[in-house]
Amino acid sequence: MKIVHTPVLLKECLDYLSPVGEAYENNALMIDSTLGEGGHTFNFLSTYPNLSIIGVDADKSIQAKARERLAQFAERVHFYNGWFDNFYNNYPAEYEKPNLILFDLGISVYHYEESERGFSFRYDEKLDMRLNSDREKSAADLVNELPEEKLADLIYLYGEEKLSRRIAHAIVVAREGGRIESSKALAEVIWNAVPANYRYGNIHPATRTFQALRIAVNGELERLPRSLHAAFGCLKTGGKMGVITFHSLEDRIVKNYFRNLGKKCVCPPEVAQCRCGGKQCAEILTRKPVEPGAEEIKVNSPSRSAKLRVVRKLCDATKYHLEGVVGF
Repeated sequence: MKIVHTPVLLKECLDYLSPVGEAYENNALMIDSTLGEGGHTFNFLSTYPNLSIIGVDADKSIQAKARERLAQFAERVHFYNGWFDNFYNNYPAEYEKPNLILFDLGISVYHYEESERGFSFRYDEKLDMRLNSDREKSAADLVNELPEEKLADLIYLYGEEKLSRRIAHAIVVAREGGRIESSKALAEVIWNAVPANYRYGNIHPATRTFQALRIAVNGELERLPRSLHAAFGCLKTGGKMGVITFHSLEDRIVKNYFRNLGKKCVCPPEVAQCRCGGKQCAEILTRKPVEPGAEEIKVNSPSRSAKLRVVRKLCDATKYHLEGVVGF
């Protein structure tokens, strides 16, 4: 079995999310909300022999690789195939609450290199980008069916692409000659749409558009705020939750939610008297996001934009802790 993804901020995750104290002695439970090829889970199980993990992933094919990789840990690892928001929103009451929760919101290298679903513009693949086939719309559907203005807005909002309108117009013109069905075809449209000096920057000119399509196809930002809230609700008091983000939109959601958890009052300014109970629900363990060092970036370039934020649960949160969070 070939493993193509290297887990980011691994040492930092092992340190910040270490199972300690009485909970660890009594066999702690961790949930890896984004299992992927099982890199983080493999290292947590190897490092902490009294730890068990539930691995969650929406993609059956990558989870199959993780099952094979983690088979040596037998009953210490269990699997759930589905979106993490569904998992946490329907967490069975009879299940033990986890001591630790990890979200790694980055897309696995597996999806770029092996999935053959058009995540990468380096290969000529069907333009799909769905992590789970239960999603109704593929990337090709959005590219070929969205009106120009909505397509431009999507590319700008989710990809933070400053040439979004120019790129959207070029896509609409190109699809008049027939559907754009492959990742290579879309990348060529974008390449030809941008100015010459934009083609040779630090990243390929199609990078942000592909990111935007992937986020939209899989509803990544839509599900994140409520998933964080539901996961925090499942976490044991005293437990720790960590989230690794890879772009500013994700990080803003996580930062705002964790900041609200750390406040004693999260009522909106127009509320004269506190209605939220006035309790601090979490201790923020990373006052600033933890970022990879130069050595990690050198050996694992996808880690360069990663940020890890971690909180420790003090008590349950309320609906007010979602107020003002981007995406809510």
